[in-house]
Amino acid sequence: MFSRRNRRPSSPELSKAWECLDADDVPGALRELRRNEGAPLGQVALVVGRAARAAGFDDLGEAAAALAAHPGRPQALYDYGYACVERGVSHLAIPALREAARLAPDSPAVLRELVSAYEDENRHRDAADLLLAHEEGFADWPDRYLLVHNAVLAGDLALARRQHALLPDPVDGVWADARDRQDRVLERAASAGRVSPLDHADLRGWQYVMGGTVLGGLSPYGYDAGMAGRYAWIQDTHDQCLSGLLRLRSVLAAAGLRPRSVSLLPDRGSRILGLAAAEVLDLPAEPHTAGRPDTVVIAYDLDTVADTARGPEVLEQLLRRAPGQVLHEHASCWTRPPAVAADSVALLHQSAVAPWGAGLRQGADGGVEPGAPDDRPEERIAREIVGADPTPDEGDGQTPADPVERLTDFVSAVRGTWLRGDRDRVRSSGPVASSRFV
Repeated sequence: MFSRRNRRPSSPELSKAWECLDADDVPGALRELRRNEGAPLGQVALVVGRAARAAGFDDLGEAAAALAAHPGRPQALYDYGYACVERGVSHLAIPALREAARLAPDSPAVLRELVSAYEDENRHRDAADLLLAHEEGFADWPDRYLLVHNAVLAGDLALARRQHALLPDPVDGVWADARDRQDRVLERAASAGRVSPLDHADLRGWQYVMGGTVLGGLSPYGYDAGMAGRYAWIQDTHDQCLSGLLRLRSVLAAAGLRPRSVSLLPDRGSRILGLAAAEVLDLPAEPHTAGRPDTVVIAYDLDTVADTARGPEVLEQLLRRAPGQVLHEHASCWTRPPAVAADSVALLHQSAVAPWGAGLRQGADGGVEPGAPDDRPEERIAREIVGADPTPDEGDGQTPADPVERLTDFVSAVRGTWLRGDRDRVRSSGPVASSRFV
C-alpha cells in the first residue's frame, strides 16, 4: 500500500503537478491538473490521491487510490467523481464521471452526479446537453427540472420554456419550493425580455432573471477584455458608494416604492453605508430587526455581515422576505456569491477593498504600500459619502453607456415580478461569462 500511494505518475503532462506536491503546493498541483483535463485518469488519480492525503481528505484519497488501481471500473470512477464533488474540486470529477457515464449509460446516479459537477463549474450548456441526450429515460423530478434549470443558466430560454411546459406538478412535496422558484425565474425572464436582450452580454438582465437582483451599475473597465461589466478587483471609494445609493434611490422611485426607514445591519461597513443611505433617501435609520416591513436594508457586503457574531442569524432572517422590504448590497462577490441574493446590488466584483478598509496607497518613495484602515467614527465617514462626487468614472472608454434612465426603464418593466419569493442564493454566474483571477 505504501508503494502504491507514493508511485509517481508516468504521464509527462502531470510531472509539474507532482513537482508542486514535492514542494507542498497543493493548490498549485490542482491548477496544473485543471490545465490537463485529458490526462489518463489512473495517472491523475495518483496525483489527486497524494494531494488529498496532504489536505487530510481521507475519503478522496481512498477513492483516488481505488481509481488508480482500477481505472476502468464504473464504480471506482463514480466513487472518485462523487468524492471530488463533495470536496469542492468538481473539475477533477468531470472526466471520471464522463467515463463512468459512457460505461454505465443507464445509471441515474452517474448522470446526476455529472450534472452536479458541470453545474459547479458553470458548464450549464454541457449539463443541459447531457440531460437532453438522456431525456427518454430520465425522471421529470429531478431530471427535467434540472434540464430547465441548466437551460436557463446557459442562456437558452427557448429550451427552458419547452421543457418547463412538459414538467408536471411534483407528486413529492419536497419539490414544491423548487417548482415555485423555477416559475418565478421564467416569469422574471418574460418581464425582463420586454426591455433587455437577454443575450450573452446582458449582465443586468440575467442577474435579474437568475435571482431577482437589480444590478445598479457596470464596471467601466475591461468590458471587452473579458469582464463584461463585472469588476475583478476594486479599491472602492466614497464617490462609488454615493453613486450606488443615488441609483438605488432611482430604482425605488421607478418601482413605485415608498419605504419608511433604513435598516442598519450589525457590521461596521453596513452601518456606515446605511447612515449615508438614510441621508440620501431622507429616511430615519434604525437597527435591523427581523420582519420589519417597508424598509431598505443596507449591506455594504453580505459576506462581511456573515462574519459578525449575529451574522448567520441575520442572514437567515433576510432570506425570508418581509412585505415592502428591499435588501440592497453595495459590493457583491460574483465568484463566491453570498448566502442571500440581494434585491439590489450596486456592483459585482471578485475582490473589493472598502473605502474604510486597509487599501493600497502611494508611499513616500513613489511605490505602492498597504494603508491603514479608517477607524474614524461611522457617522463622520457616512457624512463624507453623502458629500462625495457621484460623477461616473469614465473608465477605459470601452464599456457601453449605462445612463440611469436605462436602469430605471428596466426597473419599470420588471416591477411586477420584482421582490417576490425568498432571496435564494444564486451559485452560478449565469450566461454572461467573465474572466476570473485566482
